[in-house]
Amino acid sequence: MLKILFMGTPAFSVTILKALVENKNYEVVGVVTQPDRLGGRGNKIIMSPVKEYSLEAGLKIFQPEKIKDQYDDLISLNPDIIITAAYGQFVGSKLLEYPKYKAINCHGSLLPKYRGGSPIQTAIKNGDKETGITIMYMEKKMDAGDIIAQKKIEILDSDNSGTLFEKLALVARDLLLETLPKIISGEIKAVKQNEDEVSFAPNITKEEELIDFNLEARQIFNQVRALNPNPIAYMKLKDDEIKIYETKVLDEISDLEPGSILLNQKGHFKMVCGKKTVLEILSLKPAGKKLMTGRDFLNGHINKYL
Repeated sequence: MLKILFMGTPAFSVTILKALVENKNYEVVGVVTQPDRLGGRGNKIIMSPVKEYSLEAGLKIFQPEKIKDQYDDLISLNPDIIITAAYGQFVGSKLLEYPKYKAINCHGSLLPKYRGGSPIQTAIKNGDKETGITIMYMEKKMDAGDIIAQKKIEILDSDNSGTLFEKLALVARDLLLETLPKIISGEIKAVKQNEDEVSFAPNITKEEELIDFNLEARQIFNQVRALNPNPIAYMKLKDDEIKIYETKVLDEISDLEPGSILLNQKGHFKMVCGKKTVLEILSLKPAGKKLMTGRDFLNGHINKYL
């Protein structure tokens, strides 16, 4: 039976881990996930989704602060292969090279495009029409290993990061289960990445969450989708931060300045964007308020900002 050391943190990883646990050909000898953090109301301890599932499944859990320095216990498990999926730390060469079948990673892009921590969000933000999963060998350099397998899917206008994460988790699960036996049998001929085609998707910064209405409506539409459900894009009205959850690009134009609110629109909350384009705000959350529709915002709150 193949002994697997699994590394992952978010819900995306749980989908993959669960499939490995339920497969009788594999034994998950240990799970590595990010340390618990304090957060939320009351500053409570927050466990990763992978830890929550691993506790339920009775798996051995490891949460090193710095896995590059804290790997002896992991090597002692004597894994045949390491499988990572959105773990969130760099893994050192000694651990990567230890298993018989090395270490592989399930990455949420079509490498060499979008190496880094936000490939799914970046694909949506950039208006890409497709993305996918890459399974590749891990090496010390971030997401630069040889490609083992890939599978593409379409990005729909109805997708946000949350829905796309869910879709790609299923793709990664199925592709991994299809690919693992070929790795073990030696059928796989990994392909080196073309360094001339490399692009990066670094972690989202606070500055990237702010909406700039000088951009065209379509760009803002993509930004809002990319940052939903987390961390959520926001606009500023009189220094108040208003979280924007859902928008719609309209087939109309306006000569008003970008950032202007179009009034008297029969309950439709419309903002003027760059190049005279217009965006409708469908759902939003003002500071200190509940999530509401654009119509409710116009009816109860807009006067504060006029």
